[in-house]
Amino acid sequence: MSGINTNGKRLFIARHGETIFNLAARIQGDHVHTPLTRAGFAQADAMGRALALHLAPNPPALDLIASDTDRALQTLSVVAEHVGADWHQARSDARLQEIDMGEWGGVYYRDLAGKLEIDEEERLFATVAPGGEDYRDIAKRLEHWLAEQNFTRDAVLISHGMTSRVLRGLLVGADPHPRFGAPIAAGLPQGSIVQICDGVEEIIHTGGGEGEKA
Repeated sequence: MSGINTNGKRLFIARHGETIFNLAARIQGDHVHTPLTRAGFAQADAMGRALALHLAPNPPALDLIASDTDRALQTLSVVAEHVGADWHQARSDARLQEIDMGEWGGVYYRDLAGKLEIDEEERLFATVAPGGEDYRDIAKRLEHWLAEQNFTRDAVLISHGMTSRVLRGLLVGADPHPRFGAPIAAGLPQGSIVQICDGVEEIIHTGGGEGEKA
């Protein structure tokens, strides 16, 4: 299928920077309050610098969009400062939250040995957590969100590892993953930011962090 028409507007999409849960190898899922580490702020800083350089010398007016979690909004505040945008005008939406890991939210990965299967090559969860979401569930809520967007200005959008991969997959018109049944873009290291415009993706900055951890 073809990608989504964004009216020639660019979406600059990134996941949040490293958090205390990432550092401790705990599952975050849709937990709201998991603040950034110093490394996470440094990653946000690097993304902001890269985006500012990409937009120079005449940065456009930008919409600011994020998941309603602390970590996404913190990351957005740093990026916004670099590009001269007013963080107080940001819009947040729960539909941009990370995959819901149900009963496993907050659990240490080590304590789920033998229960949680991870596709290590693609960095995707192969097991649906009890009471949690699968990738098709993420796609459905993102489709609802996308249907409401008018794409009148370029935008910075900060989300999460799994969710941003599904969002990128939808925007570029990727085929459903043969195992997981939803369009899922390739994973990127934490601290990366991409541009998607009218179904075409370009990597603006490749971060130095780890692969996805929900």
